[in-house]
Amino acid sequence: MTDEPEVLITVRDGLGLITLNRPKAINALNHVMALAITDALRSWAEDDAVRTVVVTGAGERGLCAGGDIVAIHADAKGGTAGADSATGRFWRDEYHLNALIGSYPKPYVVIMDGIVMGGGVGLAGHGSHRIVTERSKIGMPEVGIGFVPDVGGTYLLSRAPGEIGTHVALTTARMTAGDAIAAGFADYYVPSDALPELLDALGTVGVDAAIAKFAEAAPASELVAQRRWIDACYSAETVEEIAARLQADEAPEAVEAAAALLAKSPVALKVTLRALRAARDLPSLEAVLDQEYRVSVASLSSHDLVEGIRAQVIDKDRNPQWRPATLAEVTDEQVAAYFADLGAAELGATTAEAQR
Repeated sequence: MTDEPEVLITVRDGLGLITLNRPKAINALNHVMALAITDALRSWAEDDAVRTVVVTGAGERGLCAGGDIVAIHADAKGGTAGADSATGRFWRDEYHLNALIGSYPKPYVVIMDGIVMGGGVGLAGHGSHRIVTERSKIGMPEVGIGFVPDVGGTYLLSRAPGEIGTHVALTTARMTAGDAIAAGFADYYVPSDALPELLDALGTVGVDAAIAKFAEAAPASELVAQRRWIDACYSAETVEEIAARLQADEAPEAVEAAAALLAKSPVALKVTLRALRAARDLPSLEAVLDQEYRVSVASLSSHDLVEGIRAQVIDKDRNPQWRPATLAEVTDEQVAAYFADLGAAELGATTAEAQR
């Protein structure tokens, strides 16, 4: 047992240091952590003693494995949780934090070493200086638990080159360092053994100069190398057509992608594709977060979110029983319901008040 807080927040050498401190849970993010990070960022924004924010994760496994989905499962299994539930309130504050990071007035350096999934992408992907290493594994695995990419993930995914983001979202593919940089999820490649020296340098010289001392050419991206079939298959207008194109393609990776996709929640797949296509046309991260909040709140009362977490995390039988069970059974009306306006419970990230 430890009495240490779940987020370590300190100021040293002109750096505002945020360390996610739940290493046994790969620093999974919870509500208390999100609020602590938000408070620190808001206080540092006007603090001349802080030149640069630096975000890292404790332990050797990764920056952040995502949100605390066991807590989400406890909230959602009653079938009536909504925006005023514990999870709904957590997401509200988390998504406002994502927006704050995206518009932060000072350099925001995040070390995306090891695993960075789901909520971890929300903490990292909207920062100004995003650093990956040879150990980085980055992804949005939500459709595998009957959920939909959130935390601004659909903003990043929808703006990746070609249809790379659609592939990552619908198959839960993991991105390497080279993939993440090519897809717009990261900016710089630094070998993990150079990270301690980089962190020291950030306290003595400017951000860009410090990173330039240690950054190396990014490894090649396998996803970019596979753009031919990715773009050809995922540009289809429906998930059914995407799956058919993947199955018919000559590339063995495409056939593997089809199998991965078809194992996921059918309704989550269709909602995700609609969310990605809509996000492409939305003007800002804040507007995308508003859409994601509607979808996330709707997911809280869905069968598949509860069932997906049960199968992957609670019982770990890896055998979710999705409902509806097939893509063909998912109706347009079911998909549209996920995007319904929440009225007074809207996130409101695009309002002036939310951006103060």
